[in-house]
Amino acid sequence: MENVQTMSVHDEPLVSVVTPVYNGALYLRECIESVMAQTYSNWEYIIVNNCSTDETLQIAEEYGRKERRIQVHSNDKFLEVIANHNRAFSLISPNSKYCKQVSADDWLFPECLTSMVRVAEANPSAGIVGSYQLSGDVVKWQGFRYPRAVVPGREIGRRVFLTRQVSVEGQPLLGFGDPTSLMYRADIVRKSPAFFPNPSPHADTSACFESLQNSDFGFVYEILSYERTHSESQSSGSRQINRHLSQTLSDLLHYGSSYLTKDELEQQVGETLEGYRRFLAVNYLVGSRGKEFWDYHKGRLRELGYPLTHFVLLKAAVLLVLRESVNPGQAIGKLWRHVFPARMKGESAEPDRGSLQPNVPGRRA
Repeated sequence: MENVQTMSVHDEPLVSVVTPVYNGALYLRECIESVMAQTYSNWEYIIVNNCSTDETLQIAEEYGRKERRIQVHSNDKFLEVIANHNRAFSLISPNSKYCKQVSADDWLFPECLTSMVRVAEANPSAGIVGSYQLSGDVVKWQGFRYPRAVVPGREIGRRVFLTRQVSVEGQPLLGFGDPTSLMYRADIVRKSPAFFPNPSPHADTSACFESLQNSDFGFVYEILSYERTHSESQSSGSRQINRHLSQTLSDLLHYGSSYLTKDELEQQVGETLEGYRRFLAVNYLVGSRGKEFWDYHKGRLRELGYPLTHFVLLKAAVLLVLRESVNPGQAIGKLWRHVFPARMKGESAEPDRGSLQPNVPGRRA
């Protein structure tokens, strides 16, 4: 079993906490106060205001005047969501050993930094440390095997690619987590001016695949963060258009060879592409999607080298109809679940591996 040890206040390494935010006034106070309430004391807190039009900047500056460890930066011009995250990462202290993000509408439990740093300090090979996370009233990321504190990077990357099990609530049992549930070694963050390596709303997952090629993954068996779920959250926005499918395919193409055998990779790419096309065929048959939906998916598939032609879409639709025609009633149910997943299981219906989403007021800007 890996080591987990205690440390004195004088031994605490510096942790840079970052919150990139756009129009997050509604929940920002609770987020900031959760950082200030940490039992861990050696932290700096960097809040990056992305040209908010609400009271975000005033709230952040109010706390900055009260607490010297809080720094407030305000962008001169609006940045896209991932660019703003990378801007926040670029501002961390050169002396920090760890980097912890908390999204503006999420918050941390008081022991979060203490527990995560403890595992990271005891296990220097761990470049990323995750933990359980409370999402609404559901505990996420339960697929780890207690009491194993560290998983080799290539092992967990492989498992995430190959394992797609979800709980009865529709939550992923295994995944890296999302940025609020993770802590990164600062040296990994500093390696590139773009720690989140692509503009996709799921770039945090890509960053994990990138980093775990050369480091391990630590895990704390405690609930250390809270993810707020609401209709304006970015996960809800991304779920409506289902950006997860294109990013899964992208990660397989970019990182799959580091974690999977050649045969496994070919199989995963084939299955993912088939599922992606089937999803699009369902929406084509139902006719419930607009121009934004089709422009997004056509553009992404073209970027990834699998352009969505009329022939490809028609073929997927025909195969879907033939496959489901043996049980029309069941087929109708499946169509409905594909098109309206959140109505069948609630807001957590679409499983993912942890993700950022596009700019929506109050979310991961």
